Amino acid sequence: MMAVNRSKHLEVREKLAQAQKLDPRVEALVNEVIGRVADKWTMIILDVLAEHGELRFTQLSKLATGISQKMLTQTLRAMERDGLVIRTIHPVMPPKVEYRLTDLGLGLGAAFCGVWIWAEKNLDTINQARKDYDTRAARQ
Repeated sequence: MMAVNRSKHLEVREKLAQAQKLDPRVEALVNEVIGRVADKWTMIILDVLAEHGELRFTQLSKLATGISQKMLTQTLRAMERDGLVIRTIHPVMPPKVEYRLTDLGLGLGAAFCGVWIWAEKNLDTINQARKDYDTRAARQ
């Protein structure tokens, strides 16, 4: 197990060293994407659209429990600007607007699945580490 972790660590370090040689615009984009996915609502909307496909604003609002209309609008606009969602306006009365993930959005969701898998795999270990830390901190 330790050899696998060390091997993976070395692989990541090598990729990071190579990344330092990359165009600074790539680094800026990576930082922006991390900021985008770190946003609570972006990931929830990404997940809801990945699971349900094309949805109207009201459907999306109901499925993304707890989000305000203002925050949903802001998040969808930011996702649309980043090319993660497509907003389709149908010329009917009343107006019908639907949102769906682009290939870029689906790809981001797939990339983020690795974090979910890691969290699931390491849940007990992390909880134990937190418990151990809290016990030590309480003694001090």
